[in-house]
Parts: sequence; structure tokens; C-alpha cells
Amino acid sequence: MVKYDRKEDKWCLRLQAAKVRRVPWVIKYRPKRVDDVVNQDNAKKVLVPWIKTWLEGKRPSKRAALLYGPPGVGKTSLIEAISREYNLELLELNASDYRRDTDIKRTVGVAAKKRPLFKNGMIILLDEIDGIAPREDAGGLRALLEVINETENPIVMTANDPWKDQIRPLRDVCLLVEFKPLSTGQIISLLQRICDSEGLYCERDALRYIAERSMGDLRAAINDLEAVAEGYGKVTIGLVRALVRGREKSIDLWRTLNSIFYAKYAWQAKKAVTSSEEDYETLIAWLNDNIPKKYIDPGDLFRAYDALSRATVFLSRAKYGGEWSMLSYVFDLIGPGIAFARKGEIGKYRYAYPERIKLMAQLKGVREVRDKLAEKLSSRILASKSLIKNEVIPFLFVIFRYSKDPTIPARIALGYKLTREELKFLAGVREKEISVAIDKIRRAGRIEEEKVEEKPSKPSGLDAFLGIRGTSFKEPTTSKRKGRRSRRT
Repeated sequence: MVKYDRKEDKWCLRLQAAKVRRVPWVIKYRPKRVDDVVNQDNAKKVLVPWIKTWLEGKRPSKRAALLYGPPGVGKTSLIEAISREYNLELLELNASDYRRDTDIKRTVGVAAKKRPLFKNGMIILLDEIDGIAPREDAGGLRALLEVINETENPIVMTANDPWKDQIRPLRDVCLLVEFKPLSTGQIISLLQRICDSEGLYCERDALRYIAERSMGDLRAAINDLEAVAEGYGKVTIGLVRALVRGREKSIDLWRTLNSIFYAKYAWQAKKAVTSSEEDYETLIAWLNDNIPKKYIDPGDLFRAYDALSRATVFLSRAKYGGEWSMLSYVFDLIGPGIAFARKGEIGKYRYAYPERIKLMAQLKGVREVRDKLAEKLSSRILASKSLIKNEVIPFLFVIFRYSKDPTIPARIALGYKLTREELKFLAGVREKEISVAIDKIRRAGRIEEEKVEEKPSKPSGLDAFLGIRGTSFKEPTTSKRKGRRSRRT
């Protein structure tokens, strides 16, 4: 028989209530002041004066700020600390939940002109702005740009990868604030501070293991520490090795470039390349345009570009020659090869968007028109699309752009029923001239058709024998037949 103990039952209920009220450590130990945010001094020097400008009643030239950097480095925490320290109301939204233009106008648009009653001002925070889809959320992006131009409160956005093509219009109107990744030592010291505050026994090697597996993500490291401590009441290297798994997560482009240029060991640079979510050609394009921004010494530039050029050779052999074993050399050359080409100081310029990728994005619509034209012509002249692109379209360029008589390309356009986009693609600046020629040919064709309809038909057969001209023989109608029959009768 189990004896009921009222005291023990009360203690269990109290423990359950404490668990319900328990605040996660990520929230509990979030920075309360600006100085509590670790390793982001450069970001503070840019962002805090920008906020003070708003508090002084002025409107800075950039009415929105874009905070970018890897996850878990304190982007959102710094904004929350600023709002507490300067007594500002914080409206925090997730950009993935407010993507339509109606949602943006209803929430952000209203808050952009709102004045709080008991606070010094308001900050509008939009998290994960790089999650906006380029096509589906185009209306929301336009609405957000309109709100930024008319806002009376500071708008702050966060992004892990600020170089995505869909948020390029935002980069042009925003103050860019870079957040650096946290080092392993900084994460260890913060985890040790949490353990001391919680009265938790922890081993230094266990904290180092958690910090290294977090890959610079402080939020993930705190969550791992809390999971081990909550389950076992202590943090030892044996428990951590058994419970904490390394995060083989894909690294965004910004972190990939940082991991290559600032790598201290060869395995770090190679792992950054192999874990990146970008394809190798895109990564090579980014490295090609940003090596001069990070490598100042001419010797460093030579060694880096030599490694990059060799990587392109091996990549082409792997793709077009089928020698996929060559990819290991590509990893070594664009990772450790570029990382250890630097012997001197590293530059402090920001990463630039590759010109080649910009050009490809601008010419995307042109390529689509070319492909549609090739598909149309291939079905008419019974040739492959590649043959049309490589041999037929270049001749059409010459005909449409350099022929002295505009009626020649006009008749081709009419014969193949080219659309206005296809005509503009082939004719370029002569589009209007050829369009006028097309209209003249159409009008002339309609006049000829009208003449043919008005011209009397030439009599033949029985009509010619009877001497009937300009008309054709028609049978009498039923009513006439009836009349004739009635007269005969």
C-alpha cells in the first residue's frame, strides 16, 4: 500500500509549476544593455549613432538599417538592448509572416507613422528579411520600399545573407551593418558565466566541445548547454560527446567567404567550401571579385588567382570530362589554396556582389526571349535549338540591324509571326523603324485584299457562252420556282 504524503505532493506540484514558469536560457541571459553584446563593437559604432539621430528628431539619409551576419551573433539581441537602454518601443515582426503588400501596409506601414505615448520612440524590427521570395513576394518588397521612404520611425531588418539578389533593392536604401562571427573563446566564456550563475558543475573541455560544435552560433551553444544541464544536472565531456552532435549545416555565402579568407587551419577552409550551400561556379565568381578586396599585396593576389584559375580547370574537367575525382582538387584550391595564399595583411573592404552574376540577372529576360524565339524557329525550319542559337540568330541580327531596306526584316517578322519582344531582341534600336515597315506592309495587304474582293470575276464556262459578264450563274430560289410552276399550271 502506498502512503500518501501531503508534503511530498506539495513539493512535486511546486516543482511542476517551476518547470512551467521556467524561462529558456537563451531568453534569460539575453543582453540587457548595449555593452553586454559581445564582439560587435564596429556594429555598435555604426548603429547606435544612427538611432540617436532619430531620437534627436532628425531624419537620416538612410531611413532603414540592414543588419547582416551569421545566425546567433547578436543581431536581434542588440536591437532589443538598444530599445531597453533608450526607452524605445519595439515592434518585432518576422518578415516570413508579412510578405504580401497588404500585410506590409497594414502592419509596418501603420507602425512607421505611429508615435508611442510613454516611450521616447519606436523601432520596427523585421527578422529574416532574406527569406522573401523573389517572385511570390515582389508586391510585398515594393510596399516595404514605399514604407521606408515615408517612415517616421527607424526600421531595422536582419539577414543572414545580405547578398541575395531578391533583396538588392533594399541594400540600396539601407544602412548596412556587419556582425562578425563569435570566436570559440568568446562562446566558452559566455557559457562559463551561465554555468556560474546557475550554480552548475561544468568541465572546461565540455564547454569547448559545445563551442566548437556550434560553429559560431551562440544561440545554438546555449541551447545545447541547457539540454545537457536539464537532463543530468552537470556538464561533463562524456555527456557532451554523447549528446551534442556536430552541426553539419549548410553555411551561407557570407560565412563561407569569411571562413576561407580568415581560416587559420587548412581543414577550416576546406570544410567551409564543402559545407557551402552555393554551387562551385557561384562560389568561384564571388571569390574572383572579392580576392582584391581582401588581399592587398601583389604577391598574395598572384598566388590566390593562380589557385583559383587551377580550380576552374579541374572543375571543367570534372563537369565536361566526367572525371569527378577532380572535385577534391577543386575543394583544396578554392579553400586552403586561397586561404594560405595570403602572407601579408588582410583588407577591410566589404564583400562586393560579383559583376558576372549581376549581368546574368539583368540578361535573364533576354535569354528567355532568345529561347522562345529558338523554339519557334526550330519547329518551322526543322533544326535544333542549339543550331538556331549559334548559327541562325546571328544572321538574323545582321539582317534586322544592318539591312538598308527595312521591308526585308519586316517581311521576315510577319512571316514568322514574331512578337514585340522578339522583334526588339533582334532589331535593337531599329525596332520602331521595322515596326513602321510592318504596318505599311499590312496596310498594303489589306488594300490588295479589298481590290480582289471588288474586282468582278471573269466569266467562264456556261456564263461565257451565254454572254453573262461579272456575275456567276445562280439557281432560282424556291419562291421563284413556285411562281414559275404556278404560272405553268
